Amino acid sequence: MIERCRDAFPIRMMCRHLNVSPSGFYDWCERPLSNRAKDNERLTERIKVHHAESDGVMGAPRIWRELHYDGETASKNRVARLMQKADIQGIPQRRQWRKKRPEKRPVDVRNHLDRDFAAQQPNTKWATDITYIRTAENWLYLSIVLDLHSDVVVGWSMSHRQDRQLVIQAVLMALWQRKESTPVVLHSDRGCQFTSDEYQHFLKGHNLVCSMSAVGSAADNAAVEGFFGRLKRERVNRRQYRTRAEARADIFDYIERFHNPMKQRELDGLNQGRSTLPQPSVISG
Repeated sequence: MIERCRDAFPIRMMCRHLNVSPSGFYDWCERPLSNRAKDNERLTERIKVHHAESDGVMGAPRIWRELHYDGETASKNRVARLMQKADIQGIPQRRQWRKKRPEKRPVDVRNHLDRDFAAQQPNTKWATDITYIRTAENWLYLSIVLDLHSDVVVGWSMSHRQDRQLVIQAVLMALWQRKESTPVVLHSDRGCQFTSDEYQHFLKGHNLVCSMSAVGSAADNAAVEGFFGRLKRERVNRRQYRTRAEARADIFDYIERFHNPMKQRELDGLNQGRSTLPQPSVISG
C-alpha cells in the first residue's frame, strides 16, 4: 500500500501511521523477487497470450488445459488465482432450455448412441444438428457434423434456408474428409430435415447408420448442443452481424481457426501420451 501511495503521501508519514520502519520499507523495495514470484509473472504472461488468442473467451479450466499441453505443470487452482489477480476472465456458460415439437422417427431408425458419446476411433460416431444465427439481413442457419472421437467439426454448411440441402451439404463435407468407407453412426434429433425421405435415402447410399434422439430429450444430442452453446457464448453473442456474409466469415473463423485446431491439439497430446487429462466432457445446454 505504501508503494502504491508513495506519490500521494510522504513515505515516512505512512510508515509511522502503519507501524512500519522506513528502513524496512526501503529494504523491501530493493529486495529481488522470489523464484515463485518470478514464475508467477512468467505464467501470467502465458495466460494472457492464450486468453488473447481465444478472443477473450477462455476461462481458467480451458486455459489450464492449454498450458498443460504446452508442458506447464501449474495446477488449475493456481491458474485461476493468477487470472483473478490479473483481472482476466472468460465468458461463463448460461444455461437455457427450449422445447420444440419432435417429428415422428422413421420405423427402421433407433437411438444407437443412447447418450454414449465416447468414441474410441475417429469416424465411427458422428452427431449433427442445426442452429440459427441472427443478422441484420435475417437468419443464417448453420448445420454441423461433429466427430465424437475428437469433438472436431468435420462437416458444416450455412444457408439462408433451413432445408434438407443444408444438412446434406454438411454431411457431404464430412464424407469428403473421410478416408475410410466403413459404416459411421450419424446421430441427430427428430427435425423434419432429418426425418425426410431424401435425407434417409442419402444416408443409406453413403454407408451411414442413422440414429435419432428420443422424444423430448435434448440431452440425447448433447454433444452438438454443447458446441452450439460454446459457439454462441464465445463468438456469436459478442457480435452484431450486418450481413449474412459477415456472419459466415466469422463462424468459419471460429470453426476452422479456433475450435478445430484446439481440439486437434488436445487429441495429438492424448495420442502422444503427453497428457493425463480425460477426454473432453460433453456439456448440454
